[in-house]
Amino acid sequence: MNQIRVVIVDDHPVVREGLAGMLASQPDLVIVGQAAGGVEAIALSQQLQPDVILMDLRMPGLDGVAAIEQIKAHRPAANVLVLTTYDSDADIVRAIEAGATGYLLKDTPREELFRAVRAAARGESVLAPAVAARLMTRMRAPAEETLSAREIEVLALVSQGKSNKQIGRSLHISEATVKTHLIHIFDKLGVQDRTAAVTVALERRILTLK
Repeated sequence: MNQIRVVIVDDHPVVREGLAGMLASQPDLVIVGQAAGGVEAIALSQQLQPDVILMDLRMPGLDGVAAIEQIKAHRPAANVLVLTTYDSDADIVRAIEAGATGYLLKDTPREELFRAVRAAARGESVLAPAVAARLMTRMRAPAEETLSAREIEVLALVSQGKSNKQIGRSLHISEATVKTHLIHIFDKLGVQDRTAAVTVALERRILTLK
């Protein structure tokens, strides 16, 4: 039996231990490491070369998406399976664009999680049904209604009350570029101002309140 080496990344120790115990109940799944954050996950990916990295998204310090980007930059063949409680368009799009092999929610049944880890180890894309439905809806939406990953990032910072200058500093882009993104966002959402853009984005679940 070929064993699948797994690293678990989550900032909650109880969650990590619970996942480790659950996965270890399968003879072909071996937990070779655990990480509490993105930086540690990158180091373990390089050091242990696991078959699958089970990655939470929202963690203090370096978040899951940033960690996925760096892991894939160092190991393009790495299989990162997102396991999170968040299913907003912003989270899904950012994770998939960063190179995630799959995207599951933490209410995924045990057997489905086992199957997903095995599929991810083979390099197969695995999406929770709710996530797949959201992606399909997004793909079928008229082009003018679909925000890019960067536009979603800008809008998320707008929802936090950030000014254009603060948004530019956070995303390492110019204030003029921020304004351009906002013009495109307003046009795509059919609104005239920042408040309306955030309201519509929340209604459509492009954004979710943290």
